[in-house]
Amino acid sequence: MLTKFIFVSGGVISGLGKGNTTAAIALLLQNRGYRVTTVKCENYLNIDAGLINPIEHGDPYLLEDGTEADMDMGTYEKFLDKNMHRHNFLTMGQIYKAVIDRERNFGYNGEDVEAIPHVTDEIITRIKEAGAKEEAEIVVVELGGTAGEYQNMLYYEASRILAHNKKNTVIHVHVSYLPTPSHLGEPKTKPTQLSVRTLNSMGIQPDFIVARAEKIIDERRRARFALFCNVEPENIINNVDVKSPYETPLLFEKQKFDEKILSMLNLPHTPIHMDQWKHMVNTSKSKTGKKIRIAIVGKYFATGEYQLRDSYAALLDAIDHASWQSNIRTDTIWVHAEKLEQGSTSDLDTINGIIVPIGWGGRGVEGKILAINYARIHKIPYLGLCYGMQLAVVEYARNVLGLTGAHTTECDKNTKYPVIHSNSGQLENVKRRAYGGTMRLGVWKCRVKEGTISDNSYSASNYYDDKQERIVDERHRHRYECNENYIKDLEAKGLIIAGRSVIENLVEIIELPKTVHPFFVGTQFHPEYRSRPLQPHPIFLSYIESCAKHE
Repeated sequence: MLTKFIFVSGGVISGLGKGNTTAAIALLLQNRGYRVTTVKCENYLNIDAGLINPIEHGDPYLLEDGTEADMDMGTYEKFLDKNMHRHNFLTMGQIYKAVIDRERNFGYNGEDVEAIPHVTDEIITRIKEAGAKEEAEIVVVELGGTAGEYQNMLYYEASRILAHNKKNTVIHVHVSYLPTPSHLGEPKTKPTQLSVRTLNSMGIQPDFIVARAEKIIDERRRARFALFCNVEPENIINNVDVKSPYETPLLFEKQKFDEKILSMLNLPHTPIHMDQWKHMVNTSKSKTGKKIRIAIVGKYFATGEYQLRDSYAALLDAIDHASWQSNIRTDTIWVHAEKLEQGSTSDLDTINGIIVPIGWGGRGVEGKILAINYARIHKIPYLGLCYGMQLAVVEYARNVLGLTGAHTTECDKNTKYPVIHSNSGQLENVKRRAYGGTMRLGVWKCRVKEGTISDNSYSASNYYDDKQERIVDERHRHRYECNENYIKDLEAKGLIIAGRSVIENLVEIIELPKTVHPFFVGTQFHPEYRSRPLQPHPIFLSYIESCAKHE
């Protein structure tokens, strides 16, 4: 079958939910039995999202193969319940580098290299290759940014070229914002008319408009809107604000959006299966169940005067997934680590659990250690993720082993007790995995110790890849490791090494026994990147249930 392509663009403002729209379309088509994959086209010149400040662009999402990608890749994985890979994520930096490298190797046979066709050809080739690698019948491509930005014009040009003379093969979905001024009380379409005009100026006529708005577009306005944008009225799809992004596919299904897409692509209307998804969405809206509060102690919360969710998006999603399945209502509160360093722990007095997530560098680190100590002493359920695990080891070394000044060499290169360090064999291990740099990236196998909290969590969810050896695959994104020189002393004082990497024998999970603490677990890996709405991660399930028991 000839591969079909759906391009999804955005207009008026960023952050509209193009990724959510892309994932929702892909989910509906996949649940009709089609082989579907997604591709994200990012505008920036970075090769990936690994070195971008989380405040600038949100939480980099880590893929199985070690690719540090955009958050939308996480949205795709959660909706489609399938792993994304390097070929699903494009940046303009990757494209330019490939073209320049080819030119330097005489790959263009002396021809002058230009944006069109050489850059656009590279974009088209990569989109097609993504489909071919997954044997996809339909490829849904999200174009980053908004229409009219100079950074993404070559992506739009590539979509136009791919669509040229290919009827029933390529369609274009434009997601645009319709503001509702409070003094008028009705959605205004003029901004979208202008963004569609911008598309028209690039030779692109959208086939569908997804209207992001606070209110539903009524029939009268829909007809006028369609007239000015040259789109059939029935092809203007309402996408009003909802509490959960997982409701979007159901909104689209009610409007037969997927059926209209299949008709335009000249594909059969196969039966759709959405019962499991609908059950999950209904469960997420439940008002029953115990209500708990979890404190996330971090430092990537604000830009200027505004608080951000995106810096810890994968973590918050994982908490939601586990809470819904456990029928527990969870509120998360932000606790800035630097505020804790000023000496007040009042923000932690009325919470059911504490999480210290990913982080880098020394800013706020003493506040995080203080929060870990507070959780350990007051027996509040604690989950440390990556840096949160490492700092739990630091806290234990200082306050239980009595190693005053113990630290990670990331923050103090001259510490007398480097309980967390960059070990001598790490660089070779990373090189052997071919992920480059000095970080451990992507999936590593972890052997879990029998009888531990983690073992019980994985066993209850039937999560083991190898049940006999209790082995799981988990994603990593870090540079420092536990120092083996201190492990025996830590274990002698009660700390449990509950998991180690299969090949390198590096520490992956630390715990305190349940006889000492109801739930004190730190993971070097990132379970949040493997959580799905229909398959919450077992570590989060156990943690949320423990928090619900804590008064």
